[in-house]
Amino acid sequence: MDFPLTQRQQEIIRFYHLNPFIEYLHAAVVPKPDGAVELRLTIEPEHTNLYNIVHGGVLMTLADTAMGAAALARNKKVVTMSLSMDFMHAVPLAKTIIATGVCLHDGKHAMTLESEIKDEDGKIYAKGHGTFYVLGKFLEDEE
Repeated sequence: MDFPLTQRQQEIIRFYHLNPFIEYLHAAVVPKPDGAVELRLTIEPEHTNLYNIVHGGVLMTLADTAMGAAALARNKKVVTMSLSMDFMHAVPLAKTIIATGVCLHDGKHAMTLESEIKDEDGKIYAKGHGTFYVLGKFLEDEE
């Protein structure tokens, strides 16, 4: 990493390391120079279904978490109200995928976000769209 982490990025990483399900999946929270974070996951056997491809629930979890991280990057704690997913390609075993989240609407009580899951070459495997309820500030001492 060739850039300093913001306090918020450090707290987002800590926040997700305290999340037992994200730790169980072995998803890495990776800071980006723009202040956001992305999730990276190398597909292991426990992430797959009987067809030896990633289970759709793993992709939905990554998308949901990436969108939540995008909300945290805007200093908002959120919970998911609705989530939809478009699956475009099967993700094979051992493939590393990257989930990012982008805010479309940053409201006082609700946020709308999108997520994209792609590989290191830029191939898109899935896209998610979610509506999130804002619980409050992520870090109380920030605007």
